Amino acid sequence: MMGNLILCHERHAAHPYEITRIHSRIFTIEELCYYLCNNLYLIDYTIMNEQLCAWLDDELGMESLAESLRDVLRLHGSVEKFVLTILKASRIYREPEMIRIQNVLEHLKNQKDIERQKFKGDNLLESGEVEEAILVYQAILNQEKDESVDDKFYGKIYAGLGAAYGRLFLYQEAARMYDRAYQICGDQTLLKPYLYASYKYLSLEEYHILITKHDDYMRVNAEMRREIDDVKAGLLTEPDEEMMEKWKRQHRRSHS
Repeated sequence: MMGNLILCHERHAAHPYEITRIHSRIFTIEELCYYLCNNLYLIDYTIMNEQLCAWLDDELGMESLAESLRDVLRLHGSVEKFVLTILKASRIYREPEMIRIQNVLEHLKNQKDIERQKFKGDNLLESGEVEEAILVYQAILNQEKDESVDDKFYGKIYAGLGAAYGRLFLYQEAARMYDRAYQICGDQTLLKPYLYASYKYLSLEEYHILITKHDDYMRVNAEMRREIDDVKAGLLTEPDEEMMEKWKRQHRRSHS
């Protein structure tokens, strides 16, 4: 994210601002913004305080920003408003990145802490930061069970882990996670990735034994075979002009 910085401030605080939650000391507006942007999923009302306003005013000479933040405090504004006020006033991030940050904050509004953690894991997985996503998902599962969410929430965590392990070609772990997710959620769409991961690490004999255990496994396996046959048939067919144009559009979108 730091690659999106467009403005550097030279002011360096003589006395750092202490972020007690992570035992971190902040000396510059860049460091503060970096902390905020990398902890969007965990930021709560504790960041909104007069001490931060005073530090920005006294240590960094950002009087106008400090007053704007005090206005947010006086009007009992949201955490999202407080954070965006800092980021916008610092003029550090480009507009596309600011829009992304605003969208994330909007999504996180009114979410429980555990839901914020899952959203962080989902976003890391989607952006290709697979190992980091696994750590987030595992941290959720290692915590004491949160009674404010239902069992299916945890099933989705296992499904996320299944997808993450699959991307790392750790198919046995992926199958184990997808199976656990299916046992919790009962979601039929989880059977396909579960069986695919199982197929990738089991011997043919072991896989055949597995799919004969349940009618649903047999049905989904048959669907997968038909899809594979369709793909193979498509590869052997000379693409027509319409298909070529479709591929070109997909290629352009994937590289835009």
